[in-house]
Formats: sequence, structure tokens, C-alpha cells
Amino acid sequence: MSSENTPLRGFTIGVTASRRADEFATLLTRRGADVVRAPAIRIIPLSDDAELEHATRAIVAAPPDVTIATTAIGFRGWIGAADGWGLADDLSRALSASRILARGPKVTGAIRAAELREEWSPESESSGEVLEHLLAEGVAGKRIAVQLHGERTEWEPGEDLCDVLRAAGADVVPVPVYRWTPPEDSTSLDRMIEQISDRALDAVTYTSAPAVASMLMRAKATGMLEPMLQGLRTGVTAVCVGPVTAAPFAELDVPVTMPTRARLGSLARHIAEDLPRRAVRINIGAHVLGLRGRCVVVDDEVRCLAPAGMALIRALAVKPGNVVSREELLTVLPGGGGDTHAVETAVARLRSALGVPALVQTVVKRGYRLAVELEEL
Repeated sequence: MSSENTPLRGFTIGVTASRRADEFATLLTRRGADVVRAPAIRIIPLSDDAELEHATRAIVAAPPDVTIATTAIGFRGWIGAADGWGLADDLSRALSASRILARGPKVTGAIRAAELREEWSPESESSGEVLEHLLAEGVAGKRIAVQLHGERTEWEPGEDLCDVLRAAGADVVPVPVYRWTPPEDSTSLDRMIEQISDRALDAVTYTSAPAVASMLMRAKATGMLEPMLQGLRTGVTAVCVGPVTAAPFAELDVPVTMPTRARLGSLARHIAEDLPRRAVRINIGAHVLGLRGRCVVVDDEVRCLAPAGMALIRALAVKPGNVVSREELLTVLPGGGGDTHAVETAVARLRSALGVPALVQTVVKRGYRLAVELEEL
């Protein structure tokens, strides 16, 4: 299959989604990617939760002036739970009497599927813009229902929506439609955090702010936060579905890339266009060497390397053509220690794995270099 049909061939991409993960992984593998999966959160529906039922009955008894709907899964779950309690029609009438503000197009679709209509939705798909919209018109004395979307964490920028509305004089009714928690088994998440830290992935994808928060919380708990952030800043691309998901990273100076539309299909297309542009490509004589997280591409052929080989090729590619001493290369070999003979053995294996041994040149008594011609430097 041509590289045009598989632009992600050789790239390894981490997927943190828990919902629709199979669908998204398929979109990436069809484009040639290797996918590593580690669900970062577990969604717990509250259809049998007394707190949600209490909030629903309060809204039915006294319909709000404004309802803020934040997520599609949450809104659909709320309507479904109300139906289970025999309150679906009553809730629909109460919401129909309310001005419904939708945070984005996905929740707008859920609202319309429930045969309701939203009054307004921000282009940014940001809760902050919804808040600014309401504060600009004044909320004092108004009853406002706010659909919550999980537990607030230290990684969420800005102030709590409900707190700000209350401070401005609104009567706020929180609607806790679901909660998210870390995965029951963190093994795969821990492994992905290590892979990010080791730059063994080309990109990691995030489809919700809670997934970002959960990974950050886990990395902090295991002492891996700074190594992971350094990996995301210097080689592993953080790809977010939209600005709301990207917000926690903005606070930590982690660069992100995202599609123009917050959709899985748009996200997959964006990755297929963006990652090849970011990939390191080095012209070495008549050959082209491309670096990936777990492999290299030599003249459009994927070459899998052992961890030692990947460590060496990365070190040599920092300044293509410059000599790197055996002592320097020894420090990057997995495990460290030993003597320079370990470097000579690893270089021999690397040359064999590359399929073009001459790409790595020995400089007598000095070390090794990628065989880039001086005029190509």
C-alpha cells in the first residue's frame, strides 16, 4: 500500500479514550499507525444516584430560567435516567420552559435528539464563553441549572462555573449526571506514561479534559510528572480533540495540536496530516532517514530497532553529521554502565537493522556520526 494511503506508517500513537476507542483506533490503523491504548478514565453513570434524582425533581418542581448543557453523553444520560424514574415528560416540559445554552455541537445534537432546542452555543465550545455570555446579560436572581461533567481537579484552569454564577447572584442547581474516576487497573496507563517519558511514542491523543487530568494525576502520584511533561514538550506530540480538552496542557506549557472541528474523524485526519510534517527527515547521500518513536524509516521502508538502536540513532540525529564520542553514546544506552565496547556492539547491530550500514560512519579514535556530506549540513 502506498504511503499516500498510509501516511501514518511507522508512527506509534497512544489513545487515552475510553469511549469509542475501538472506532478511533480503527481510523488510525487504516492510515498505517500502530496504536497503543491506555484508557485514562472510567465513566460512572449516575442513573440510580439519589443526588441526580433529587436535582431532577427540583427542576421539575421549579423550572430554571436557564439550563447549561455541557456534554452529550451527560445530557443523554440525564434524559435516560429521568425516563427510568417516570420523569422524562416532566423534565422535558421543565427544560422547554428554560433557555438552554449548549457548550458545543455534540451536546446540541443530544438536545435536539430529545426534541428540545438550544438558544445559543459558543463557537469556542468553551464553558468559559458560556459563563461570559451569561454574566454579560446579568444572572442576579435567576435560577440556573448546570449540567456538571465530572469532578473538578487541580489541572482545570479558571474558576468553577457554579461558584462564579452563585457569586454573581444566581440560584444554581447542579445536575451531576456522571462522574469519572481513574481506571481500576492503572498498568496500561503507567506504561504509557513511561513511553511518553522515554519518547517511545510519536503522539498521544486526548478526547476529553478529564482524560488529560487523570493522566496528569497518575503521573504525579507515581513521581513521573516532570519526565512525562518533558517528553510531551520535546518529542511526543499531544493531540487534543479541541480547546476544552487542551486547556489543562496550556497551564503547563505543553504544546498541543488539534483539528478545526472537535470530531473523531477530524481528529484522525488532522493527525494523518500533522505528524508526517513534524517527523524528522535526514538526507544522507542518496538515502533518506526518518525518525519515529519506535522505529526509523529508511528510503520509505520501516525498520524496527531495539531500544539501544533507537537511543543511538536519536543521539546521532541531534546534530546530523557531527561526531558523537563513544563515551557520550554510552550514557544514552539503556541501562548505562559498562564500557565503550558495549557501544561498538550496539552500533554494529544498529547498522545491520538499518539495512544500509554506511548510514552510520566510524570516525577513527573519535566516535560515530551520521554520514551526512558536509555540504548537506
